[in-house]
Formats: sequence, C-alpha cells, structure tokens
Amino acid sequence: MSMDTKEVIEVRELAEIAPSSKVVILDCRYDLADPEAGARDYAKGHIPGAHYASLHRDLSGPKARYGGRHPMPSAEDFQRFARALGIERDSLVVLYDDHRLAFAARAWFLFHYFGHNRIAILNGGLNAWRNADLPLQHTVPARPDDGDFTAIPRQEILLDHGRIFSALDNPPWQLIDARDPRRFAGIEEPIDPVAGHIPTAINKPWQGVTRKDGSLKSRSELRKHWQDIPADDQLVNYCGSGVTACVNYFSLYLIGRTDALLYPGSWSDWCAHMLYPQTEQSE
Repeated sequence: MSMDTKEVIEVRELAEIAPSSKVVILDCRYDLADPEAGARDYAKGHIPGAHYASLHRDLSGPKARYGGRHPMPSAEDFQRFARALGIERDSLVVLYDDHRLAFAARAWFLFHYFGHNRIAILNGGLNAWRNADLPLQHTVPARPDDGDFTAIPRQEILLDHGRIFSALDNPPWQLIDARDPRRFAGIEEPIDPVAGHIPTAINKPWQGVTRKDGSLKSRSELRKHWQDIPADDQLVNYCGSGVTACVNYFSLYLIGRTDALLYPGSWSDWCAHMLYPQTEQSE
C-alpha cells in the first residue's frame, strides 16, 4: 500500500504498512475521570509498535488561569515530544484511541496545527483492530532515534477568547459547541464552574460523526450531518476544553470544509474569563 497522505486508515491497511520505519503509531487512549487509565490500558495491550501519548502530559500544555483545562502545548514542547518518538518530516503518523476519536482527533489536530501533513486516524480505533483478530503487543517499543520533526504553528486556524468576545454582536463566523446537549443547554455541568454556552453558538455533539462502534460515518453521512449550516459559513469549533471539538473539526476537514477554526480554550477558558476578567488581573 502507498503511504501517500490520507486522513483515515483502515486496520488491514495499517497492519500491512506498520513494520515500515516511516510509520509511527500513537495510542491516545485516555479517561478524563482517571488520567492514568489510558497508560494502564496501553500496558495491558496495544497495537504492535505503538507508543503511548497522554492527553495531559503530551497533548496539552501546562494549565494557567486562562487557556482552558487542556491548553495547547507550545511548539517547543510538542516538537520535543514528536522527535523523541522518531517522527520525521516524512513520517506517516497513525493515531488511535477507543473512545470514538475523542483523543486521537486531538492528536491529529495538533500535528495538523504544527504543520505535519502525513497524519491519519485509525478507523474504528483499537476496537476495530481487535475485531479483526489482529495481534496486540504488551511490551513498550524501544526508543527510536530522535526524528527531525519541526513544529511550525498555523496560528491562523486558532481563535482566542478576545477575538470571539469582541465579535459577539456581529460574529463573522458560526460557533459550534461539541458538548452534550444537556451541557450546552446549561441543564447540567459536571466539570466547569459555570453552566451554559457561548452566545450565538449552536450545538453539534461530537459523537454525531461516528457510529457506536467508534467508526467514522461515511463522507456522504458527514455531509448530511453538516448540511444545515451553509457551506459558506466559517465555523469555529469548541467544547469543554478543546479536545472533543477536534472530532468535529476533523469531520469537517474530511468533507472539504478546510477553513474551519478551533477555539482551543473552549468553554473552560470562557468560564475563566467570566470569573476572572482580565481587567482585574493582578499579574
């Protein structure tokens, strides 16, 4: 199989090309309620050759007052992380999880944001691999030689609180909230200190782009999923902390809506600005 750029890879395709030194596989499993659960699950069995990528250690930056619960990592930190995995400019990076793309899509977005184009998500994740009766590995792969990956941020695909807040009266974009409907409606809020959503946002729960088995819906199904929003509207994706919003972003990318943006701080950052307005900062 050719390793040309593609956004989605099937398990049999991955099994065929995995032995190549130009393929780097990342296990992105995670549990927001138990941050070490993903690493434990990885140790119990993972796709052969896969390295583990932790949401809080590898796919996020340090938390501060603003920036949300899972801030974007700096270019320097992400480059260091990627190089330590042996990722080079021409490596194909394959990402998977077991939670309907929630964490694999976050990793995909980071590689996309930092300028790496050869990235793919494993369709169906680890469950699809197991269902295909493909083997698992229980040992950690040897550390590879450092790669030459260079992180070059695409700042133009991000929006921050200030730009969104200043445009609320006449927004030039459509805000898309990826959270569950009850959180969006403010009926319940199990994580953040304030319930509700950003004014002018509409709700498109992130689970809507996959099937219950974790596989992606077809391109035609995804186009239908997004058809109620005019094709010429620029879309800004957010969620609770900038993680599951990446699932929506990824699905839009797959159907050619490549001008979508991400508000990485998301609702957790919005809450911080409500509770601690920047004009009142003592720093």
